[in-house]
Amino acid sequence: MTPIRSDTVGQTCEVNGMRMHYRTDGDRAKPCLLLSNSLGTDLSMWDAQADALAGDFFVVRYDTRGHGQSASGSAPFGIGRLGLDVVALLDHLDIARTAFCGISMGGLTGQWLGIHQPQRLTKLVLANTAARIGGAAPWQLRAEQVRCDGMAAVAGSAAARWFTPQFLQRAPDTVARMVDALRDQDAGGYAACCEALAQADLHACVGTIAVPTLIIVGGHDPVTTIDDGRWLQQQIAGARLVNLPASHISNIEAADLFTEQLRTFLA
Repeated sequence: MTPIRSDTVGQTCEVNGMRMHYRTDGDRAKPCLLLSNSLGTDLSMWDAQADALAGDFFVVRYDTRGHGQSASGSAPFGIGRLGLDVVALLDHLDIARTAFCGISMGGLTGQWLGIHQPQRLTKLVLANTAARIGGAAPWQLRAEQVRCDGMAAVAGSAAARWFTPQFLQRAPDTVARMVDALRDQDAGGYAACCEALAQADLHACVGTIAVPTLIIVGGHDPVTTIDDGRWLQQQIAGARLVNLPASHISNIEAADLFTEQLRTFLA
């Protein structure tokens, strides 16, 4: 089925004092699915899922503040601000409730929404994420590094964290495109999100999430591990766990399997 595009170049709106770039695909009469990107990427990371699901859902994706074509606004900010950006986007689009799928940093945003704004969610998909991703010191160091040396300081090592060696060999063009997008990110916006991740720790309250939840892990993910996903599953009542043959960016490395899990869970 050819996806139904509601726009092809994206749109912008003002949310919480910053310009947000977003894109919609499909018929807005269909149930809404909102997709949230990982650190250092933009909404194009969801191309495969949007293409596959726009016939059945009104697919909304956006550039997290400080990423892609979205401004960073005032810094510092925390994970709560990223969550409230989603609420503001839903309000702008006049969408009362949506299914939400976030990967890595986007998954932390999803957890915050599940805790603080459950009335806006129908279902929640947390992919390649954790209640706390890494420790504060490494994130602070990375923020300082990119502010000092620019995005090239982190772009060179990203592919090995994002993808398995097999995928690096199998899809070099895709990998290069992702790394190029990372290199082109705004250093200040990226650093501000690193600082938000340094402070984000939802261990104490993630167990309050009552929205139906699917947790997707990558079996080869060195950043947010299988154990991180299992811990989330144990805390969130009724949560399902799926292990995909991928590393950290599983929606790209195992795109078809990821999309199949989304479609089945959201049905």
